[in-house]
Amino acid sequence: MKDLFHLSDFIDVDILQEIQDEFAEATGLAAVTVDYRGNPVTRYSNFSRFCTLIRQDKKCEEACHQSDARGGLEAARTGKPYIYRCHTGLVDFAVPIIVKGYYMGAIMAGQIKIKENEEIFLEKIVSEVPKWKEKKEVMKAYDEIVPMEYKKLAAAAHMMFLISNHIVEKGLVTLIQEELNKKNLKLMEEMKARIELEKALKDSELKALQSQINPHFLFNTLNTIGRLALIENANRTEEIVYSLAEMLRYTLKKSMNQLVTLNEEVLHIERYLKIQSIRLGDRLKYKIDIPDEIKKVKIPLMILQPFVENSIKHGIDMKEEGGTIKITGYSIKDDVIIKISDDGVGIPKEKLDIIFNEKEINGSSSMTGIGINNVDKRLRLHFGHDYKVEIKNNAEKGTTVKIRLPKRVYIGSDGSV
Repeated sequence: MKDLFHLSDFIDVDILQEIQDEFAEATGLAAVTVDYRGNPVTRYSNFSRFCTLIRQDKKCEEACHQSDARGGLEAARTGKPYIYRCHTGLVDFAVPIIVKGYYMGAIMAGQIKIKENEEIFLEKIVSEVPKWKEKKEVMKAYDEIVPMEYKKLAAAAHMMFLISNHIVEKGLVTLIQEELNKKNLKLMEEMKARIELEKALKDSELKALQSQINPHFLFNTLNTIGRLALIENANRTEEIVYSLAEMLRYTLKKSMNQLVTLNEEVLHIERYLKIQSIRLGDRLKYKIDIPDEIKKVKIPLMILQPFVENSIKHGIDMKEEGGTIKITGYSIKDDVIIKISDDGVGIPKEKLDIIFNEKEINGSSSMTGIGINNVDKRLRLHFGHDYKVEIKNNAEKGTTVKIRLPKRVYIGSDGSV
């Protein structure tokens, strides 16, 4: 449960005001509820004319506030009602409001005299302000105050103590229920998120089984192999076939929820780009700049290819003169940033939204293989919500993708984390 710092956090002030008004009407006592600083939380009930007049003097008003504050603190210290005299000699009591060991405030009541035949010693907790008795109107109001038997005052204090305890207990029950409801809601949201992420992983595995590599890409690659076989002595053909075989081996061998090194993923992308550069010729240029010190960082399998594939399909392929793809990596404090940028034609925002959410365009999937949205979900699953995909698109000038990864996750030379 959170720490409570104000009465209104767990007490309905309107109901408290109603109870306080009824209490004052039944007992003839003045009453008010204050917070732990002594500031009123409710309106004054049955406030006496004498106290209204005397507080018109600034020094007397300060003494009244000090009396209330001291009375509340003494009640908090003892944990029960505290009966005392204010600086004018009138009798008041403070009922502490304590929640989970914290003093939250007090119900202050009184402004009465004790009958003269009762010799009751009560502490005057604040020194008397001189000369207030010289004011005739104030003294007249003082004389109008009707004395009360001490036992009736003590009974009223005890009754208010029981009432305040009941209010606090009821408020705590309500607060605890609210906290439980919030925790249950948070748990349900976490369970829903986990179910969605697990579904994303299953979808990834299914897509990987159905089509590890873009079928359109495979078709183009095979056509390229055929053309190369006709015009050269198989050296480049061997190279492209080898790259394709390594790609297939990488995607088929690994599980979609497996973590690999950034170095492994970069090697996979180099093979992919090598094949695509043979297909596109001079229309595709690429540059990979990943420092060695971050190549051991662990990342989910197949998180780079969807963005490189997207750059080619929606950026470079659509530009007559082709373009360049740059893949760079760098550290920022405890994180690693992988940036994939191209200078292709750029993607309209509405089309980018469709691609990111893996919807269909003209009846065909906007992203075959492992979708961009799926990559984003898997990053959050493995590393938390701070680690995600950011896409910045500049129409007619290309697209930039930033992937944030935690630097703290490394794979050792023996494969251990």
